[in-house]
Amino acid sequence: MASAINYVEQFRQELEQKYARELTSSDLTNNGIQFVGTKTVKIPRLTLGGYKEHGRSGGWNRQDISNDFEVKTLAHDRDVEFFVDAMDVDETNQVVSAANITNTFETEQAIPELDAYRYSKIYSEYVNTFNQTADTTALTEANILAKFDEFMEAMDEASVPVDGRILYVTPAINTMLKHAQEIQRTINVSGSNDNNINRAVRSLDEVEIILVPSGRMKSAYDFTDGFKPAADAQQINMILVHPRSVIAVDKHSAIYLWAPGTHTGGDGYLYQNRRYGDLFLIENKVTGVMINAAGATGG
Repeated sequence: MASAINYVEQFRQELEQKYARELTSSDLTNNGIQFVGTKTVKIPRLTLGGYKEHGRSGGWNRQDISNDFEVKTLAHDRDVEFFVDAMDVDETNQVVSAANITNTFETEQAIPELDAYRYSKIYSEYVNTFNQTADTTALTEANILAKFDEFMEAMDEASVPVDGRILYVTPAINTMLKHAQEIQRTINVSGSNDNNINRAVRSLDEVEIILVPSGRMKSAYDFTDGFKPAADAQQINMILVHPRSVIAVDKHSAIYLWAPGTHTGGDGYLYQNRRYGDLFLIENKVTGVMINAAGATGG
């Protein structure tokens, strides 16, 4: 192996399928964003004046038009390196070895971290960048649907599109929704067992519900070594969001396996993995985000 191969290209289809299955925030990803330079995203903002009364004596009412840009800079740039002794990798099985390491790392580290970063970044930008207040109501089976309706109403008033809204919830909140007094169970009559009751709640008022492990839904994380909740992190219980309010981009991804003799790290294979991207809320679409977070939920 004379030089390293970027295995992202070789594993692209498998990686995309894996992220689609296991990354709970995959619906927020938008890789069609145009970059200015290597790490800057420019989001156009267009502001227009409205109608005025038309005068039948001729002429038009000219209004102002403002066109500027919201500039975002990517900051989440991560990498890792592993050394694998030459005796642990069969020369004829390099691709399999790279795939095995990649699968384990993506499953146990990369995917959970990316989710954690995205949800905490939504919270941080919502609260700190745009000075919004996260709801801290202690959720219970008795009030959770009312809180959901309150979030939906706020978005309706802000003219956020109904179609496409997503509700991200922890397992505890998902169970609460299933037990909520107003939710009626549905009977599955399409299968062979006509008495089979389907208790799974996967949508509410046509809003898709996505289950997120609570460890990935904290308000802040320490990313010094892998990721772990920050000392002052709050538990995010649920996020109602329209994907158009968020830009989540993957700018660069690379996976290399250097063979012995092509590096100076020792008699073995050098595995390297890098991922570069970020998530941002869009200033004039922040009304498409609603958050409930608290130290604990009620019973």
